[in-house]
Amino acid sequence: MRKYLLLISLVVSFSAYAQDNNLKLWYNKPAGNIWEAALPIGNGRLAAMVYGNPDKECIKLNEATVWSGGPNRNDSETSLEALPEVRKLIFEGKNKEAALLATQKIKSNKINGMQYQPVGNLYLQFQGHDQFTGYRRELDLERAITTTTYTANGIQFKRETFASIADQVVIVRLTASKAASLSFTASMFSGQRSSVTTKGKDELILSGITSDKDGVKSKIKFQSLIKLKTEGGKVSSSDSTVTVENANAVTIYISIATNFVNYKDVSANEQAKATAYLDKALQKNYSQLLASHITAYQKYFDRVKLDLGSTDSVKNPTDTRIRDFATGNDPQLVELYFQFGRYLLISSSQPGGQPANLQGIWNDKMSPPWGSKYTININTEMNYWPAEETNLAEMHEPLVQMVKELSETGQATARTMYGAGGWVAHHNTDLWRITGPVDAVTSGMWPSGGAWLSRHLWDKYLYSGDKEYLESVYPALKGASQFYLDFLTEEPEHHWLVISPSMSPENAPAAYHGVSIDAGVTMDNQLAFELFSNVINAAKVLNIDHDFTEKLLAARKRLPPMQIGQYSQLQEWLHDLDSPNDKNRHVSHLFGLYPSNQISPYRTPELLDAARTSLIYRSDISTGWSMGWKVNLWARLLDGNHAYQLIKNQLTPVGLNKGGANNGGGTYPDLFDAHPPFQIDGNFGCTAGIAEMLLQSHDGAVNLLPALPDAWPTGSISGLRALGGFEIVTMEWKDGKLTKVQIRSALGGNCRVRTPNILKMQGLKKAIGNNPNPFYQLEQTPQPIISDKAQLHPVQLKTTQLYDFETQAGKTYTLIT
Repeated sequence: MRKYLLLISLVVSFSAYAQDNNLKLWYNKPAGNIWEAALPIGNGRLAAMVYGNPDKECIKLNEATVWSGGPNRNDSETSLEALPEVRKLIFEGKNKEAALLATQKIKSNKINGMQYQPVGNLYLQFQGHDQFTGYRRELDLERAITTTTYTANGIQFKRETFASIADQVVIVRLTASKAASLSFTASMFSGQRSSVTTKGKDELILSGITSDKDGVKSKIKFQSLIKLKTEGGKVSSSDSTVTVENANAVTIYISIATNFVNYKDVSANEQAKATAYLDKALQKNYSQLLASHITAYQKYFDRVKLDLGSTDSVKNPTDTRIRDFATGNDPQLVELYFQFGRYLLISSSQPGGQPANLQGIWNDKMSPPWGSKYTININTEMNYWPAEETNLAEMHEPLVQMVKELSETGQATARTMYGAGGWVAHHNTDLWRITGPVDAVTSGMWPSGGAWLSRHLWDKYLYSGDKEYLESVYPALKGASQFYLDFLTEEPEHHWLVISPSMSPENAPAAYHGVSIDAGVTMDNQLAFELFSNVINAAKVLNIDHDFTEKLLAARKRLPPMQIGQYSQLQEWLHDLDSPNDKNRHVSHLFGLYPSNQISPYRTPELLDAARTSLIYRSDISTGWSMGWKVNLWARLLDGNHAYQLIKNQLTPVGLNKGGANNGGGTYPDLFDAHPPFQIDGNFGCTAGIAEMLLQSHDGAVNLLPALPDAWPTGSISGLRALGGFEIVTMEWKDGKLTKVQIRSALGGNCRVRTPNILKMQGLKKAIGNNPNPFYQLEQTPQPIISDKAQLHPVQLKTTQLYDFETQAGKTYTLIT
C-alpha cells in the first residue's frame, strides 16, 4: 500500500512539474555574458534581455525608435537617364555590362539605411552572490515574465522582470526569503554618446543621442529613467550610481523615451515623455503593475492553445531539450517554440508602434548585422506570417502603417528613379522609410519590395472582411500596382511584359558568373500577378476604379507564365538557367507556392511537382530563417513529415546543421533563430509553418490537418483563424484522424472544409463546384510552359473529404466523427 501511495505521489508530483514547465523556457545556469542565452521581454516599444546573473545582473535595454541618423532619402538622381540602356543591355544578354552601368547610375548615393541601436545596460551588483546554489531562471510565456531564483549565504533571492504593455515601463522586482537582505548597487552603461547622472537618492538618468551614419547626422535623442522604490533599508546615490542597503524588497521602474514622432518628425521632448511614463507607473504598486501587465498580455496570448502530446522531456532545461530534440520525441518543445513565436510577435509589434525589425526589438550592438533594418525581400514579411492565422491581427497593424508610410516616401523614388507613377520600395528600408536601393546591385537592384509588402494589406482584409479598413489601405495597394503598370516593359523574345532591371533576390544563375541583374524573373512575375489580382478584387469589393482595373487585367494577361525547366524544376529566371547544385538560402521563385496561392495541389499539379523538385534541389539544410520558410513550403506541398524534418533541423543547436552552401542555421539556447547570427524571422516563419501544417485556407477551402506529421498522431488546437472570418474554436484529432471540430463564423456565408476523414453535422453536404464564399475566390493561374526535357511526376494526394455548410455571423458549428 505504501509503495502504491508513493507511486501515486510521484506521478502527481511529475504531472504538476510538467504542467508548470510546459510553456516556460527554463535553465539551471545564468546566461553569463552570452546575449543569445539571455531571455527576451518586450511590450512593442520597450525591450530587454535579462541575463539572470546572481552577482552582477545585466539587463540590456532597447526602445523601438532608437535608430541612427535622421530623416533622409536615398534615391539615385541618375537612374532615370540610365534605365533605357540598362534594359537594352539585359535584353541583349549583356548582363555584366548592365550590372556595371546600374552600379554607376542606379545604385544609391551611399546611403544604405540607418541602424537600429541599443539604449544601454542596467547593472545590479550584489556583493557575495558569486557563490550560489539552487539556481533557476525562466521565461513564462503564459504571463510574459522572467524569474530568477537562487540561494546565496543561506538566503533565497528572487527577481521578476517584465515589460508592461499596459503601463509602458519595464519592471524589476527583487525579494529575499529573509528581511533586510537586499543590498546592491545599480549603474548604467551605454555605447551611445551619452551621460549617466542621478536625481535624488533613488533615480538614475541615462541621456544620449544615437550615431551618425552614411553622412546623415543623428536626430534621435533618448532618455532612460531608472527609479528604485525600496521597502525598508537605506538608499543612497553617487554621481552615477544608486546603492541599496539591507532592504526587504525593491521595485525598479524603467522608463525610456525618444524625441521621435514619425519618420519625418523628431520634435518630441524625450525627457517629458519618459517622465510622463514613469510618473504614471509610479502610481501603482508592484501587484497592480503585474496584474495590469498580465491582463493586457493574455488578451492576445490566450487566444490560441496547442497540445501535441506530452513526454517527460519538460523536466529538462530548454537548452538540453534543444540538444536532444533531433534524436528524441519532444512534442512539447514544438508547442513551446510555436507559442514562443507568438510571444515574440506580441512583445515586438504593438498597435501604434514600429513593426518588428530584423531582430524584432532586441539588439545589443551599436552596429548590428545588416543594421537590424527591415529587409523586405523576405525577412520583414516573414515576421508577419503568423499574425492573422495565429490570432494576433492587432500585431499586424504596425506593418500596415509602415506600408502606408512607404507608399508616401516611395512616390518620389518611383518618379525620380524610374519616371513612374505610384510608389516603389526596393529590398530594404528603415525607421526613416527610405525606398531607394540599399547596398550593391547584387542585392539592391530589386524594385519589388512594395509589391510583396502590399499583399499584407489585402491578406489582412481577407481575414477580417472589414471594408472600412480596406478603404484605408486601398490607395497604397493601388499605388504599388500603378508603379508596376508604368514600369513594366516588353521583352523582345516573347513580347511579355516584364520587370527590368531586377533580380531574383540575393541569388544569381551560375551562367552569369555572379551577376544577378536580369529581367522577368519568376518571383517578380508572381508578385505582379498577385498584386494586380488583389487590386482588381479590392476595387470590386469597394465598387471603384473600373477603368483602372481594366488596365490591370490587360497587363496581367501579358505577364510571363511560370515555366518548368530542363531539370523538371520551376524556373527561377525567365530563361532556363537553374542548376540542381544551387543551394542558395533564398527560394524566391517558390513565392507562388507560399505565401502566395498560385501553385496548388488541387489546381496546378504540374507546377506543384516542379516546385517540389526545386525545393529538393535546394536541400533542407540552410540558414535558420530559410528553414522556417521551408517548413511552410513543405506544408503547402502537403508533406507533413518533411515539414517536421525542417522543424527538427530548425530546433538544432546553432552550428550543428551541416551541408549545403548555407549551413550552420538552427537555434540558440534562448530559442532565438540563428541565421546565424540571430534573425527573428526564422522564429516567426516556423511558428507560421506549424500553423500551416494544421490549418490552411488559401486554396478555396478551410483545409484541416493538411500536413499532419506522423510525430503528432493525437492532439488539439484552438484559436487559429481562416480567411473569411472563420475561427477554429477547437480542433481535436486522434491517430491522425479528426474527431471534433468547432468553427465560429464572424461574417457568415458558406464554409467549405477539407478534412482527412468523414465528419458529420446537420446541414453538412458534399461540396460541388467553386466555393461561393467571396473570400475564397481563386484566380486562374496561367498554364505553365514546360520544357520538353522535363520529366514530371505529379504528387499523389491523399484522399480527403470536401464539405459545404451555410453559416450565420456569430454562430459556432460542430463537426464530429
